[in-house]
Amino acid sequence: MSLTEVDWSLIPAPSDDGKADHLEGMTLPEVSLPSTDGGKVNVGTLDGLAVIYVYPMTGRPDRDLPDGWNDIPGARGCTPQSCAFRDHFKELQGFGVKHLFGVSTQSQSYQQEAAERLHLPFALLSDADRALGKALNLPGITVDGAQLHKRLTMITRDSEIVRVFYPVFPPDQDAENVVAWLTRDVV
Repeated sequence: MSLTEVDWSLIPAPSDDGKADHLEGMTLPEVSLPSTDGGKVNVGTLDGLAVIYVYPMTGRPDRDLPDGWNDIPGARGCTPQSCAFRDHFKELQGFGVKHLFGVSTQSQSYQQEAAERLHLPFALLSDADRALGKALNLPGITVDGAQLHKRLTMITRDSEIVRVFYPVFPPDQDAENVVAWLTRDVV
C-alpha cells in the first residue's frame, strides 16, 4: 500500500463535535501566512473563489509519526488529501477556483518538503503561530504537546466562508466532495 492508499476501515472516523458550526458566513481574517511558494499570503484578501483545506500535519518518509497517530479520529490522511487536491487541481480551476491552499501548523520549511515530494501545483500555508486558527476559532487537537488543527475544508468567495466540510473523512475523498458541491451550487 502506498502513502496515498489507506484502508479507511481500519482508521477511526472523526465525529462532528459542532466545533466548526460557526464558520459559514464568517469573513476570513486579515492574517498573512508563510507560503511554500515564498512570501506570505493574506487570506483575508483572497478574491474570487478559494478552497482552503486545513489538516493536522503531513508525515515525512524520514520521520516517524507520533505514537498512536492512526488511533486519533481524523488524524491520518494528510498526504492522501493533498494528493487528491493535486489530482483535481485543473478540474477545480475549471469551476472558477482561483486559489487553492492547504494549511497546517507545521513550519514553512517542513511543508516545503511535502509540497515538493507530492508535486503540488498549489502552495501550502504555515499557521505555525496558529494566528488563523485563533482568529477563526478552528477546532484543534493536542498531540505530543503540539497543538494541531483538525481537518476541515472551507470554500470562500471574496474571503467570505460560504461552505465548510467538517469533519472530513475519508480525507482522500475531500477534493471530490468539493467538486460535487461546486457542481451543484456554483455552475
